Amino acid sequence: MNNELLKGIWFAVGAYLLWGVLPLFWKLLQMIPSDEILSHRIVWSFVFVMLIVAVSGRSNEFKSLFVHRKVLLALLLASVLISGNWFIYIWAVNHDYVIEASLGYYINPLLNVALGMIVLKERLTLPQWVAILLAATGVAILAVEYGKVPWIALLLAISFAIYGLVKKMAPVDAMVGLAFETAMSTPAALIYLMLLQTKGIGALGHSSAEVTVYLLLSGIATTLPLIWFAQGAKRIPFSMLAFIQYLSPTISLLLGIFVFHEPFTAIHLISFSFIWAAIVIYTLSSVKFRDAIKLKSES
Repeated sequence: MNNELLKGIWFAVGAYLLWGVLPLFWKLLQMIPSDEILSHRIVWSFVFVMLIVAVSGRSNEFKSLFVHRKVLLALLLASVLISGNWFIYIWAVNHDYVIEASLGYYINPLLNVALGMIVLKERLTLPQWVAILLAATGVAILAVEYGKVPWIALLLAISFAIYGLVKKMAPVDAMVGLAFETAMSTPAALIYLMLLQTKGIGALGHSSAEVTVYLLLSGIATTLPLIWFAQGAKRIPFSMLAFIQYLSPTISLLLGIFVFHEPFTAIHLISFSFIWAAIVIYTLSSVKFRDAIKLKSES
């Protein structure tokens, strides 16, 4: 195994490990309303990522985005989608829906495939169709059994899938793109935080020093795994990344069951089994397809 590949694996595993344990971090801020946590997350992510952009000498790349109207509109939509996704996830974790949130990120890759078919007119293979039907069955089982659609899981999966699609259609470097997306939502977040502070109900100055530090660290907690992911994705095959990506929802699921003691019933197990079967079929078919393409190109 060459050095670059090994580095890529460590970066990717580190990113998904950090994403997986993030519920532990958001639980430390459980006493603060989700909208206030989100606002801090946006502001401090913007500060942290802009520091990286400036230090790496990419400020001109960031400024150039403002002159491309289509890219500007796409990133504005991406900003709305990722802010919504962050809010739903924080709210879910702090209202004891970690298991349902993990379900959302299990079905997200399969939803990406479905969106590729609908929007980009990509053709699905038979295993991909089977995977999507199995995943839909798993979601339907939960909906029928509990008399309600698992909206948290679906909203997380849908918002992140559309976010990914928007980013694919307006390809921008991950770090510069994130800087722009947070820049778009930072003014509103900053105004909201200032209103809370002037009313005397904001967390800063009215919470413990520990909580204040956690709020400031929310930017690093958001940006660091994205940096690691970008570094990993550059160095390892996509098929390997496809396996590693399920590390994150698996860790979150285990945290939900064993640390936060959320209910995980027999129905949950049946539903998740359908999702897991779908993931195995989808991942194996993706690996075989890419291997076949590689062999064809080499022959």
